[in-house]
Amino acid sequence: MPKSARTEEKDPEGRMPLVEHLRELRNRLSKGILAIIVVSIVAAVYSEPIMTFFAETVPACKDGFEDSDGGNCALVSFNTITAPFTTTIRVSLTAGIIGASPVWLYQLWAFIAPGLHKNEKKYTYGFVATAVPLFAAGAYLAYVILPISLKVLLSLTPTGSSNILSLEEVIDFTTRMVLVFGLAFELPLILVMLNMTGVVTGRRMAGWWRAVVMGVFVFGAVVTPTTDPVGMLALAGPIVVLYFGAVAFSLLNDRRRRRNNPDAGLDDDEASDLDHTPESVGSVEPVSSVAALPEQDSNRTARVNGYDDVT
Repeated sequence: MPKSARTEEKDPEGRMPLVEHLRELRNRLSKGILAIIVVSIVAAVYSEPIMTFFAETVPACKDGFEDSDGGNCALVSFNTITAPFTTTIRVSLTAGIIGASPVWLYQLWAFIAPGLHKNEKKYTYGFVATAVPLFAAGAYLAYVILPISLKVLLSLTPTGSSNILSLEEVIDFTTRMVLVFGLAFELPLILVMLNMTGVVTGRRMAGWWRAVVMGVFVFGAVVTPTTDPVGMLALAGPIVVLYFGAVAFSLLNDRRRRRNNPDAGLDDDEASDLDHTPESVGSVEPVSSVAALPEQDSNRTARVNGYDDVT
């Protein structure tokens, strides 16, 4: 069976019209969303143990209100009729995003990979193999930090008061922390991806370090739902370390590119080195042997209306 025209006309360098780019983006998004939906359906079957797992971050009271006095612990329960349903949906979607991360991260990179050179496309699986552990590390760090952050917040409860928390609120709080930490840990990998596609150089990234460090700490203070210094430092500290790791990788990658391409380090308005060594021209045909142009032919004596040609 002959190949389709689309397969035959596929550019080996990954170039394609805008319509083809949009079609590929649609296909990549469809595959990523489908993977999230499938994993979410599976997670919905096991939603109860997953909710228990997320709720364990809250220091629960064993003997009721007496233990909760002064913020030592909190009572967790559902407060509305629809809370169990909405909480199940939220937990299932969160588990779907985390569980399907290898698929949608691969689809993301596969959409960008055609912009790379042929010898750089081999890093596709390396990107996914790095992105998934980074996301998992961020999510795990959030789960570890949550009990500490919650204890700090509950300790502000005045004596004589108790904390009764909605399980829906606890699940929402936990899932947001997990997703924020997981996605934030992907930031250095995005910088590496931009460097590999030639969008930004390692030297330029290194020049951003003051603004990036300040921005990361502000980001950590704003997006962490706990709004306490423990969560901010737990999020900002590892991201700063990963950022400098991305800068070091980008500098090494730029050096490799300059070694393989001597013109890679030139600016857009900078010319490459020219070889001014004269070359042998060889034998040149005498001018007399070249046929004269019609208007320069001395044998043409005929004139039309006093001119050399009909004009």
